[in-house]
Amino acid sequence: MTTSHHHGQVTTHRGRLAIAFGITATILVAEVIGALWTGSLALLVDAAHMLTDTAGLLMALVASTLVLRPATPERTWGFRRAEVLAAGAQATVLLAVGAYAFIEGVRRLNDPPEISSTGLLIFGVVGLAGNLVSMWVLSAGRSANLNLRAAFLEVVNDALGSVAVIVSALVITTTGWTGADAVAGMVIAALIVPRAFLVLREAGSILLESTPKGLDLAEVRTHILGLPHVQEVHDLHASTIATGLPVLSAHVVLDDACFQDGHAAEMLGQLQECVAAHFEVSVEHSTFQLEPPGHAARERSAHS
Repeated sequence: MTTSHHHGQVTTHRGRLAIAFGITATILVAEVIGALWTGSLALLVDAAHMLTDTAGLLMALVASTLVLRPATPERTWGFRRAEVLAAGAQATVLLAVGAYAFIEGVRRLNDPPEISSTGLLIFGVVGLAGNLVSMWVLSAGRSANLNLRAAFLEVVNDALGSVAVIVSALVITTTGWTGADAVAGMVIAALIVPRAFLVLREAGSILLESTPKGLDLAEVRTHILGLPHVQEVHDLHASTIATGLPVLSAHVVLDDACFQDGHAAEMLGQLQECVAAHFEVSVEHSTFQLEPPGHAARERSAHS
């Protein structure tokens, strides 16, 4: 017996993503021009970061559209995992950009080039202003799903990168030390890598179908075994399809009498309520196979 639910409410905030994408793409063009004009590594790295962010926001925008497509017999969950794939791709690219920024920064510390501090300051301020607007646009929806969280994270990193660019411009103006530009590039790399790693780890956890964070399967098993007429629980699995959509399945052995007096249907309702209301993570999409004693011996493959 199985439950039948909808696949959860989908919140995409496509309008916010579209605005953030437009702003970020505009800043990208400005920073590329600025990097070519000033010769700044910090601005070049920030422009490369903006390029990945522009592509990332575009992927996020596409993913937010794909998740609205209905399920089909070929794709029973529709494209709900598109947001996870998009977030993982963004994080992977950001890790590569961060590694490049650090390596190039070390090289430039040993051989710092001439930098136009005035142009660096102008483009740093322009970038920061645009990033702050994007942060404001995305802030209200950043907790909706992993896709939006990754997008918001990228804009925050961009803003911090712009701050590093501005600081390096002021240092070069006041001291004449052009190595500050290389340091700023390395700071941007340090901002990129840890946050990208966290998003990549979370996306990987979902794709590997790990148990949802906050859901203790041992506790779930104990709670189910505590219900009247339940003899055994096996093949208990839980995973996350997409942000806000945990799923759980289990084989539950009931007393023979439950199948004779029609009590099994009532037990199914109790099991559904159990996993939906009694734990830190509410699992509203659950599947239970109700079995009489001895049925497990007839299964070809069973898990604990």
